[in-house]
Amino acid sequence: MFEDLIQPRYDERDYPALRQQRAEWAAARPLAGLRVLDATPVFRNTLPKYEVLLDAGAELTVGRSAAVAGDPAIFDLLAARGIPLLAAGAASPGFDLVLDCAGRFADAPSRHGYVELTRTGVDIYRDVAAPVFIADASEIKRIETSLGTGDGFFRAMTQLGHADWPGRRLLVVGSGKVGSGIIDLALARGARVQVVTDTRAGAGEWRPAGLEGVTDYRDRAAVARLIEWAEVVVTATGVRHALDHPELAGALQRTAALLANMGVEDEYGPAVPAARVLYQKQSLNFLLEEPTWLRYIDASLALHNALGLELVQRAPGARGILPLPPGLEAALLEITRRAGRVFAATP
Repeated sequence: MFEDLIQPRYDERDYPALRQQRAEWAAARPLAGLRVLDATPVFRNTLPKYEVLLDAGAELTVGRSAAVAGDPAIFDLLAARGIPLLAAGAASPGFDLVLDCAGRFADAPSRHGYVELTRTGVDIYRDVAAPVFIADASEIKRIETSLGTGDGFFRAMTQLGHADWPGRRLLVVGSGKVGSGIIDLALARGARVQVVTDTRAGAGEWRPAGLEGVTDYRDRAAVARLIEWAEVVVTATGVRHALDHPELAGALQRTAALLANMGVEDEYGPAVPAARVLYQKQSLNFLLEEPTWLRYIDASLALHNALGLELVQRAPGARGILPLPPGLEAALLEITRRAGRVFAATP
């Protein structure tokens, strides 16, 4: 249905996991007749994921949320090609399977359960009385969030005219998968980098070569001083309103630093106006036509699909957040290493 948009844009090595998944599922049609809602952020590079679901026989509906960025042109294309769209919060007809992002469709009835793509949705799904897989709990997501999202942050900054990093003072708030990717790439670009994180999780002992310091987020006075030190502040905690604290509000209001958010949610809080943060507090890489290159999200999108099939076939009667099935990730990673360009010696 979307080959005219996929083939001219992408090399086969950009999406080996989805290509193999599509070939296998087109033959077996394991989702035939099932109503599937997919709420993955909608961009051109999401189209290969939809091809898999459609060829597997799914009756696909695409979710649309004001809180999750998407390309209006691709939404229009989906509607023009007969794919129903459902807004978050709208009355839902109910589905057999929900493939969610940031928990925006946790209230949509789903017969077989839910697969959540991000860390942001974990708290939303923690008490849902249905089977739930969290794709973000996988090692595969590190390819997307560390390599791909970190790269997307710097591409977005370049597009906004901020490409000069040697010696620039960067404060990264959060050292998870997204934060660590930004940190590594910033150091490689010659930036001076300070990190605010939860040192109880062991990050206080994590010191990449060249990192200037790691500060615990509970030391508000020290964090405020770092905000005043920085020329650029980027949040990557995955926590809504992570910096919304009286001791930090003044520093954020005084600083002349560029402020950026790389989380799905607003991590600055109401004390910081949206206009003060690049791209109105939305995840900065989503200002790009392709926020994360397909080569980095291919395995994540294939995993999102595959976990949905696991719910349909193997999780009847289960409830709550489930451990990821053993072996599933390994198979997708093997395809990515063998046939993809992420780990290739030459791009």
